[in-house]
Amino acid sequence: MTDETVLITGCSSGIGRATAELFLDDGWTVYATSRNADDITDLADDGARTDALDVTSNDDVARVIDRIDDEIGSLDCLVNNAGYGLYGPLEDIPATELHDQFDVNVYGPHRLIRAALPLLRVAEGTVCNVSSVQGRLSVPGGGAYSGSKFALEAMSDALRAEVEPFNVDVVLIEPGPVETNFQERAGSEADDLIPGNEYDWVYESIEDSTTVSGSLPITSTPEEVATTIHDAASVSAPETRYPVGRFARLVVNTRLLPDRVRDAVFGLVRRFA
Repeated sequence: MTDETVLITGCSSGIGRATAELFLDDGWTVYATSRNADDITDLADDGARTDALDVTSNDDVARVIDRIDDEIGSLDCLVNNAGYGLYGPLEDIPATELHDQFDVNVYGPHRLIRAALPLLRVAEGTVCNVSSVQGRLSVPGGGAYSGSKFALEAMSDALRAEVEPFNVDVVLIEPGPVETNFQERAGSEADDLIPGNEYDWVYESIEDSTTVSGSLPITSTPEEVATTIHDAASVSAPETRYPVGRFARLVVNTRLLPDRVRDAVFGLVRRFA
C-alpha cells in the first residue's frame, strides 16, 4: 500500500481506464475522471474517487482540484490523458474544429497543470502528459492532431525546466497505435468534414489507417501504456520521454531523417493511393 495520490483524466475507456485500474491495484488513492461520471461508476466500485471532468471547463477543473486539496492536500501525479484525434487535410478543417482539437488536447492539459501545480509542489510530484508518436512526426491528414501533440510536447519541455527547482517532474508518454476506440472516433471525426476532390488520397490513407491499425502486430495494449505511466510516476528520476511500443520507437528514429526523404515517402503513398 502507498499513501500517494493520482488524478487521471479520460478514464471512461482505453488508456485512462487501464491506468486508473493499475494505480488502484498498487494502492494509490485514485481520482478517476471522465466527462460523464456514469461511465466510470465501476471504477468507483473498485475504490476510485470518481468525478465528472470536462477538461475544456475551467469550473470543472477548479472543482476537482479543490476537492483533492480539501480531501488530501497534495497530489503526487497528474495524468493528462483525455484527448481525441481530428484527421483530415488542413484545407478541409474549419478553424472552429481545429480550435476544439486544441481545446481538449492542449488547453485542457494546460488548465489542469496550472490548477494542480500548487498541490504537485507540495508532494514533489510528477506530471505525465499523454502525447503520441504523432507529437514527433506529422503525416498527411494528421496536421491538426499532430499540431496539438507537437504543442503539448513543446509545453512539456518548457514546463520541465520551469518546475525543476521544485522537484516536480514532467514526463511525456508517446504511444504508437493502441488497441482502443481512438481510431474509430478519429474516423468519425474525419467523416464529419466536407471533403473536396483534391485530397481523395489523404482520406483513403486515413480510412486505411483507422481500419487496420487496431489489428497490427505493432499495436500496443492500453495496459502496456498504463504500465509505462505508472512506472514513470513511481521512480524518483523518470525519463523525459517514453515511446511505447516498437512502432513508436521506430517513428521516433524516423524523425531523424531529412525532411525531403520523408516527403518523398509521402509522395509515393500519394501516387499509389
